[in-house]
Amino acid sequence: METKINWLKAIVAGVLGTVAFDLAGFVLLGQWWDIPGIIGQKTELGLAFGVIGHYANGILLAVIYAGVAPSLWGPNWARALTFTTAETIALVWLFMLPLLGAGIAGTKLGPLVPLITLTRHWLYAIPLILILHPETFKTHVTASK
Repeated sequence: METKINWLKAIVAGVLGTVAFDLAGFVLLGQWWDIPGIIGQKTELGLAFGVIGHYANGILLAVIYAGVAPSLWGPNWARALTFTTAETIALVWLFMLPLLGAGIAGTKLGPLVPLITLTRHWLYAIPLILILHPETFKTHVTASK
């Protein structure tokens, strides 16, 4: 088990995870860069700032995950899903969405918002698993005599 953060892998996983998150948003909501748009609008700094902030957040979360993953319970794939689930509940459902006036878990926006936000974050977790834990999917071949 790795005890140091591999910064390059964490950054790449964060960027690719954010791309997966955005693609899921496009597929599920029909909107591209909905989160960066909200960030740009709320800060009055525009879409470019929103995109940079959104991707920086994705990188930061991947770096945090890389640091705490060895302390989490279960196989590597479960650790990534546990982390993204906890992050979604604590930071999105109970902080960001209520702060934006969408209610707890975004339920004021619609009954599917909690499921959509969780799904998007679980898809974000896939690059965390594949890049930070490549050994998870390696097959072990034994030589037969």
